[in-house]
Amino acid sequence: MGRRAAEKIADISMLSPAVLLVVVFCVIPLGLAIYLSFTDWNGFDEANMVGWANYKRIGSDRDVHRAAIFTGLIAIFGTLGLNVFGLGTAMLLNRNTRVNRFMRFLAFSPFVLGAVVLGFLWNAILGPRGAINTLLKTWGYGSIPFLSQSTPAKISVICVIIWASYGFHAVLYLAGLQTIDQSLIEAAVVDGANRWQIFRRVKLPVLAPTITVNLTLAMIGMLKVYEWVLTITKGGPGGRTQTIAYEILSVAFDNSWLGYGCAQGVVLMVILVVLSVAIQIARRKSEEDVAA
Repeated sequence: MGRRAAEKIADISMLSPAVLLVVVFCVIPLGLAIYLSFTDWNGFDEANMVGWANYKRIGSDRDVHRAAIFTGLIAIFGTLGLNVFGLGTAMLLNRNTRVNRFMRFLAFSPFVLGAVVLGFLWNAILGPRGAINTLLKTWGYGSIPFLSQSTPAKISVICVIIWASYGFHAVLYLAGLQTIDQSLIEAAVVDGANRWQIFRRVKLPVLAPTITVNLTLAMIGMLKVYEWVLTITKGGPGGRTQTIAYEILSVAFDNSWLGYGCAQGVVLMVILVVLSVAIQIARRKSEEDVAA
C-alpha cells in the first residue's frame, strides 16, 4: 500500500465518525420529514400518500399565516435588536478592565440560564397576577396587560428574547473587535479621524465576517423561537403570539397531524436556507464593493 493511499484511509477514518453523525442525525431525519410531508400520517396509523395536499393547506391556513406574521416580526426586530445591542455592548466593554469583565458576565449570564427557566421567570413577573401587577395593585394602580393583550404580549416576548440573547452576540463582537490591529486605529487618530470615521473606515470592515455570522445566527434563532412562547404566553392571548415553530409542534403532537407538521417544518427549513444564503451573498457583494 502506497503512502498516499494510507494517508487517504487515515483521513477517511478520522472523518467517518463525524460523517456518520451527520447522516444519522441530519440527513436521515430530513429525508424522513420530507417523505412524511407528502402523507397524512398521524403518528400511529399507516401513512397514506396525499401528494401536495399538506403544502396547499399551508397556503390557506389562517393559523399558519398568523404565526408567520409574528415570527417575521420577531425575526426583523429581534435580529436588529440583538446586533445593535450586541455590537453596542461590545464597543462599551472592549477595554479589558475588572469592571468590564464583570459587566460582560452580567450581559452573558441570561444566555447561560436558558430560555425555559427565564421564560417561566418572566411569566411570573409580567403575568396578570405577576410581580409587577401585584405591586401596582398594592399601590392602588391598575394592572398592565403585558401578556393578556395581543400587542403588549408581542412586544413583551420580543423584548425578553433580545434581553436574554444579546450577550451571546456581544461576546462574538468582542472577539471580532479584539482582532483589530491597534496600529490602524492609532494611524487613523493621527490622520485626524473622529470616532465615527474610525468605526466606519477601520473597525466595520474588519468586523464584516463577524457581522455576517451574527446576522445569520440571530435570524435562524429568531425564526425557530419556541421555548419563549411556550413558557411566557403559551401562544396566547388567542393564539396571537404563536410562532411557526410553536405552530408546527402544536399541529404535529397536540393534534396528531404529523404529516402536516412535517410539511410546515420543510417550508421553514427552506426559508432558513434561503435567508442564510442571501446573507452570505449580500456580505460578499458588500466586500467586493468596498474592495473596488
